Amino acid sequence: MSPKAVQYRASSIIYFKGDQSDRIFLLNSGKVSLSYVDIETGQEVRDLIKMGEFFGVKSALGRYLREETAIVLQDSAVMVFSVPEFEQLAAKNTRIITKMLAVFSNQLRRIHRQVQNLMVSDQQVNPESGLYKIGEYYLKNKRYGQALYAFKRYLVYYPTGVYASDVTSKIVQAEEYVSKYGSGGGPAAGGPSPAAAAASAGAAAAAVARPSAAASGSTATAVAAPPGSGAGSDTAQQFYNAVSLVSQEKYTEAFKAFKKILDSGPDPEYTAKSEFEMAKCLFYLKQYDNSIRGFTVIVQKFPKHPELKDALFFVGRSYEEKGEKTKAAALYKKIIGMGPEDDPVVRKVKKALRAVEGGEKA
Repeated sequence: MSPKAVQYRASSIIYFKGDQSDRIFLLNSGKVSLSYVDIETGQEVRDLIKMGEFFGVKSALGRYLREETAIVLQDSAVMVFSVPEFEQLAAKNTRIITKMLAVFSNQLRRIHRQVQNLMVSDQQVNPESGLYKIGEYYLKNKRYGQALYAFKRYLVYYPTGVYASDVTSKIVQAEEYVSKYGSGGGPAAGGPSPAAAAASAGAAAAAVARPSAAASGSTATAVAAPPGSGAGSDTAQQFYNAVSLVSQEKYTEAFKAFKKILDSGPDPEYTAKSEFEMAKCLFYLKQYDNSIRGFTVIVQKFPKHPELKDALFFVGRSYEEKGEKTKAAALYKKIIGMGPEDDPVVRKVKKALRAVEGGEKA
């Protein structure tokens, strides 16, 4: 195998934050930027990639989720390396190692400086409060997708936190607005919408962010526990714990935890969600046939599942990993046909389809 040359058009996405992949990229021509959230300000930052510069290296070598989104600003030519290909190249060219060490060193110094600034700030902000405020910032600025991600991560890390009740209602509100208006549209979000107020009045609600520990980068999910149900709260806690295991890449333990929730039912919301997460765990464990069977059962049982496109995408990815690219491409085209074009899942699937048809693994 050798690195592959891939052409990307302006406004396309090479990879999303939260994706998991072993691909490393080298910009040959064009313009690409990396978009991420500054830990000190909470604001979005975009760093331009220089021609001849590698990107996506740390997450690929470290086998963890992408920390930024790679956006193509102008039509670009990119060389795509697998980790073994990159390591082979680096072993033959010590200048590459020296250059990457310099880049990593600069990044570490910048992060260290930002952390120091946060620690000596006059107004100390604990992580729980900081995460909540990030969600509020995005909600008020009508960036509902980012708000949902922040709030759902809050509930994963702080299920009984001081803001948990407020976060629950804000999740409902953000989901209502993003479904009605899309990101950037609708009224300024602040007070609870009617739907959010009704949901929060019921007490226990649970929401989880898709940890996207795979190349999928799928969208986040929200789950509401039955109003006034103590059992629902216990199930929510179990679900959070299982999701946390996924985020730690402990897929076997996570699978068992989700199965325990499934076996302890009946709770329609958590049953459907647990089945979905179990099928994802099988994918991460490279049990592709079992993952296909799991997602197929979900699609048949819940034809209107809110994450139907994600389920089909995992099936397609499983076929792709098995080398059955014709089946994978057919599924990708089916998902794209389900629309809409601005759906994050559809955008992700288009990228995967281009990679499959171009002979490059997504």
